[in-house]
Amino acid sequence: MNSAPTPPLTSPAAFGTVVFDIDSTLSGIEGIDWLAARRSSEVAHAVLDLTARAMDGSLAVENVYARRLALIRPSHYELDALIHAYVANTAPGALALLDQLRRAGVAVIAVSGGLREACMPFCATLGFAAADVHAVSIRFSADGSYEGFDEASPLTRKNGKPELVRALAVPRPLLAIGDGITDLEIKTAGEADLFAAYAGFIRRPAICAQADRTITSMADVLPLVFPVIK
Repeated sequence: MNSAPTPPLTSPAAFGTVVFDIDSTLSGIEGIDWLAARRSSEVAHAVLDLTARAMDGSLAVENVYARRLALIRPSHYELDALIHAYVANTAPGALALLDQLRRAGVAVIAVSGGLREACMPFCATLGFAAADVHAVSIRFSADGSYEGFDEASPLTRKNGKPELVRALAVPRPLLAIGDGITDLEIKTAGEADLFAAYAGFIRRPAICAQADRTITSMADVLPLVFPVIK
């Protein structure tokens, strides 16, 4: 994850806040799909299909969230393994980019429909404070088996990300970066001033077509936030 030192930034930032998705953005995997791949081929295929349809907007998130977890029923042990998978697949250049943004006084927030118990430790490796990471908590029984998830979380339903971002009252202008419809919604709901579709891991044509920008690497973020830098 570490990269060569970068020179200090002298251009003023065009955004006060950058909101990052986690799955297929800060890390190259979809956490819930990764868990599904540890089940039967039928379960894995069903979950991947539901994820793809939710992320391209053909199915509402609230219509797939509970269904995917009910099919997988992840254990506490598997969540620990997922943390390592997130870290092993960290987006190239993410750590250096986040460091540059923070040094320039830009607020960086991670907002995900992924599982909080895996997203939090992963984001900690990228320097995020716990208060700046937002994901969906799940519950386990005493033996570590799956029991349920936080159904009240706005991140499990349509327009949940803009609802959460609005409640955070972070500095504007705001740049949202992610690969799916839930990230695009931050812009369409008026809570982001620019939306960049992240296609570094997976390109979703329906999302890219509606994005203000399409980027394929973390390095592509710098010209958006610091437009004077070449």
